[in-house]
Amino acid sequence: MERKDFLKRSLSVLGIATVAPLVGACSKDSVDPITTGGTTTNQGSTNGTTGGTCDVTPSETEGPFPTKTPSSLVMKDIRSDRTGVPMTVAITIKNKNSSCAALEGAIVDIWHCDKDGNYSEYGGTGMQSTNYTSVHFLRGRQTTDASGAVSFTTIFPGWYSGRAVHIHVHIYNASGKSLLVTQIAFPATVCDTVFMTATNFYTKGKADTTNERDNIFSDGYTNELATVTGSVANGYALTHTIVVSA
Repeated sequence: MERKDFLKRSLSVLGIATVAPLVGACSKDSVDPITTGGTTTNQGSTNGTTGGTCDVTPSETEGPFPTKTPSSLVMKDIRSDRTGVPMTVAITIKNKNSSCAALEGAIVDIWHCDKDGNYSEYGGTGMQSTNYTSVHFLRGRQTTDASGAVSFTTIFPGWYSGRAVHIHVHIYNASGKSLLVTQIAFPATVCDTVFMTATNFYTKGKADTTNERDNIFSDGYTNELATVTGSVANGYALTHTIVVSA
């Protein structure tokens, strides 16, 4: 079964309408880039930081490739042997139940595909032909500090058919209770730049699914869109705020 078919069937079971992917690049989001000295800045979500709002970040599916034993992957640098454009990921967790104050001690797991669209811990099936069942790249866990922050060193994710570029996030409280499973979306202009410029790593061209046509993000991704700054030459920095009810 193809990944996009799995997602469509899973969402149909939940009663969520699916939208067929549109072939093309990551289309331009409603966020305009600001270019300064050759470096592109894409302003994403300001969830919980402006206008007195404090909306819980949307919940999304964890599958089909969740981390199997995340507690064994406590690490900041999650690259392992994966190559690609370098990227740092800085996530801040805020608590809606405390007026959007920073949530210290939260456990944050992230995972994403490699430059070719493959996940570790899975493979050898119709959903992913390449077998990576015995390795654990691009998966990691960190605990938030007093500012509610965690950070990871990774690469810019690739893409696979039927999904826009994304990072999975699962957040737990300090006792291990699940608070939220969500996903992080990427600005369109950055996707286009990476996939059409860094062709030594990313060989498939532009992603075939836009945020707007993605089965996960098509119902709205305003509070899931990251801010991404940097360049192919110097690497990228992703920052994102996630609000939970803790």
